[in-house]
This record gives sequence, structure tokens and C-alpha cells, in this order.
Amino acid sequence: MFITKVKMKLALGDIVIALLLYWLSIIAADLTTDFTQSEVVPDGISQSPNELLTVKYNDKSIQFNEEWTPTNIKNQPKVEWNADPSSYYAIIMTDLDAPKRSRPAYREMLHWLVTNIPGNDISQAYTIAEYVPSGPQIHTGKHRILYTLYKQPGKLDFDEPKSHNRSLIMRLRFSQKNFSHKYNLGDPISANVILVEYDDYVPILHKEILRVHSD
Repeated sequence: MFITKVKMKLALGDIVIALLLYWLSIIAADLTTDFTQSEVVPDGISQSPNELLTVKYNDKSIQFNEEWTPTNIKNQPKVEWNADPSSYYAIIMTDLDAPKRSRPAYREMLHWLVTNIPGNDISQAYTIAEYVPSGPQIHTGKHRILYTLYKQPGKLDFDEPKSHNRSLIMRLRFSQKNFSHKYNLGDPISANVILVEYDDYVPILHKEILRVHSD
């Protein structure tokens, strides 16, 4: 009787594992479709991630391809993931459609680049490009804003110049594919995308940036 109960428990455990793997395969397939149909693959990254990255503005999580306004994302978001405390990570946020999707001459526009994140403690990270919110120009339609998370091979030395939160240094025509290749980051382990279009906050943001660069 004891052996029979043990075999039943093992069988149930195998079934649960099989169902979990099946469910994960469905999720991965759906993500591949989402990232491919939205053309984030190949415009921003080469391969779809296995999971969506959790990004929160004022405690509200973004959803894939959801529409947000520049006003609602003007402050740096909170990013969450299941981190290995002994590993280092990098977060990249870019605009794939600058100045507009039909003519992305500035692809990618870099909005945020944080590296050497120990575990998930961004406060202890090395920030290369401080957070700048998305500010699409008027009449340029919806811009795809891509958030990606990479697991680094270890703690790295980066030679890119630092860019403060109103600077355009190294932000235009940034390529996270090239950046990933340069530092052997591989493909992102998770990512997410929102759509952002011009609103009344954009002229304020642009004025602040222009003032800094005219001084």
C-alpha cells in the first residue's frame, strides 16, 4: 500500500510538471508571435524573450503594446524580475521609431541604460544613461518603446560616456544589438513594449533638453 501511494504521488508530480512545461511553451509561443507581429523582432532585438518584463509607473504595470502618454511615464519606472542575487543584470529602454516609424532615422533612441545591477538592486547599479522619458514629436504617430533585461556574464567594465537625464550624448542611433554583442550579453531574458504618442508634456521636455544643450 505504501509503495502504491508513493507511485501515485510521483505520477501526480510528473503530470504537474508536464502541464507546467506545456503551459510555459504556450506562453513562449505567444510571446514570439507578439514580438514578431509588432516587428520589435527584428527592429530592436533579434529574438523574442521567454517572459515579459514587469515595468511599473506609479505602481501600475505596463501591458504589452498598451498605449501610454509621455505624461504618465515622465518619472523613472520600477522594474521587477526574479533575480539571481549573485548575478549582474542590465536594463535598456529605447524608442524604436524616432523620429517616426516610417522613417526611423534615429533608431534606436536611448532613454535609459543601467548596468552592473547586482541581483535586482538598481540603486547599486552603474548607470550609463540616466532616465529620460519618451517625447515623440507631434504628428509622428505611436512610438514603440522597448524595455529589455539582460543577464550579464559577470560584473563588467563599460567604456561608454555617461549621459545625464537631459543630455543627448550617445542617445541617437543607439543599437542594443551592437551593445549586447560588444559585452557578450546575448539575447534579453525578458522584455516589454508600450506605445507612446505626443501629448502636452512633450514641449516641456524638449524645452528642458534644448536649454541644457544651448548653455
